Amino acid sequence: MPSPALSRRTLLRSGAVLAAVALLDGCGSDPSAGPPAGATASTGAAGPAPGGAAALAMPAEWQPHTRTFMAWPALEEVWGDQLAAVRRDIAGVAQAVAGFEPVVLMARPDQSAEARRLCGDSVEVLDLPVDDLWARDTGPTFVTGPPGLAGVDFNFNGWGGKQTHDNDGRVAAALLDHYGIRRIQAQVTAEGGAVEVDGEGTLMATESSLVNPNRNPGRTRDQIQAALQELLGVQRVIWFQGVAGKDITDCHVDALARFAEPGVVVLHRPGPDAPPDIWSTASDQALQVLRTATDARGRGLRVVELTEPDLSKIDGGGDDFLATYLNYYVVNGGVIMPRFGDRDADARAAAVLAELHPDRQVVQVGINAIAAGGGGIHCSTQQQPQAAASPAGAS
Repeated sequence: MPSPALSRRTLLRSGAVLAAVALLDGCGSDPSAGPPAGATASTGAAGPAPGGAAALAMPAEWQPHTRTFMAWPALEEVWGDQLAAVRRDIAGVAQAVAGFEPVVLMARPDQSAEARRLCGDSVEVLDLPVDDLWARDTGPTFVTGPPGLAGVDFNFNGWGGKQTHDNDGRVAAALLDHYGIRRIQAQVTAEGGAVEVDGEGTLMATESSLVNPNRNPGRTRDQIQAALQELLGVQRVIWFQGVAGKDITDCHVDALARFAEPGVVVLHRPGPDAPPDIWSTASDQALQVLRTATDARGRGLRVVELTEPDLSKIDGGGDDFLATYLNYYVVNGGVIMPRFGDRDADARAAAVLAELHPDRQVVQVGINAIAAGGGGIHCSTQQQPQAAASPAGAS
């Protein structure tokens, strides 16, 4: 994602981020921001969603899309000499998604010609100023219901001030204005990659990325949960501890745990030869939570483990590499997932996702340049669900 000093997988040394790398302990925040993770239940209480959540809710990713939004990486100061390779990866992802549904790729006006050349005619390029490629986080998170379609603007702040976001902080509002879609400005700060829903009232999230003073200073977990329930129309929130300060996202849930369908969760797991580290500990903690958690309808959860590739077999792999298959993207009729170069692991992961999505075609795309920066396919895409658009205007 950013330059090596500010990647998703590297210890962040900037003064803007947490000073120490550790598993989340009280979400790395001041005690006034909420109780330590170990002192509270891992699953939010079920109950009626507050406010307007009954009218608008975030659909599951596997429900039909109108289009997919993506963004063209703009800044050499972020990617350095890897910018060209990252752009080729983004073009490859855009083309793969466009085989299933329309793709709109946002690009700075002075870079849109190159984006069109690399992406081809199957991808629509929209002149709109951006800073980087992470449309999942910078774009709106869409909700639907009887009032129509709306987009939640989660007030993107560069993952807690870790990266420049002069343009990306305005992407959600600009995109919604362009399409005449109603904008809901959240009262909390978050990113699209920080939330995962099953479409039936259940949400998964990590405390490290949300109950964190770099996003929501002074807010307790209960307060943030209540806001998410209202904004996204969910009744139960399953919380994982996550990892604060180790990567730029503070451990987004979309690299840790995903819903394959209601009642079924796919969980990232370290490889059998991987040394114990803070990431495997976070995965172990999430597994313990999932074994006892129930969803909004009272069901226990079936957990499917998806093992990471062997980094020693990956060209361009390293400490910053986001070696998870969890960051896949479900499109109309397909699943777009990474191909890392560990042939055995790539094939096993594809087989698992094919079994979980039997009516969809699984397409693997090489994204090692993106992954070397700490991101993946899901991070770079944002779906617009099918729904009749409501009148424009912020609420």
